[in-house]
Amino acid sequence: MKLQKVDTSIVKTTTHEHPVFINPDTIPWTPWVIEGTFFKLMHLKEDTGGFTMFLKVEAGNDAPIHGHIGSSEVYIMEGEFGYDDDRGSKGNYGYEPAGASHMPTSPGGTIMFAIIHGPLFGYNPDGSISGIVDGQAMYAMAKENNAHKHLHLE
Repeated sequence: MKLQKVDTSIVKTTTHEHPVFINPDTIPWTPWVIEGTFFKLMHLKEDTGGFTMFLKVEAGNDAPIHGHIGSSEVYIMEGEFGYDDDRGSKGNYGYEPAGASHMPTSPGGTIMFAIIHGPLFGYNPDGSISGIVDGQAMYAMAKENNAHKHLHLE
């Protein structure tokens, strides 16, 4: 298939109810569920519980073990991030399959763009589930920090 120019009197272009483009620099960082991490919520996928965010991790942060119900994709914008010998750095893309459980580290800190395709969950010391972070939880945290108005959900 090759895309071609079409007469706009035949095929109408879509108009958007809200702006398509958002400047993330206008959104404050919101403390996240792991100490030393912060996020900017960019989009909610209400049908799956997924969300899109920028994530900032302070240097030396070793996240506790957590799991992914859906897959996730990341693009590292600054610093580095990873698991044992599998490390990503600035400019790297990463994909994690649904069902992954891990303990990421970022000795020097990182900022990444992440698309989370389903909820995340944390563990208690006994291995039971301590809590779930989905799009609704992310929205509630962003709203508490007045970092939600660009989402146009209310």
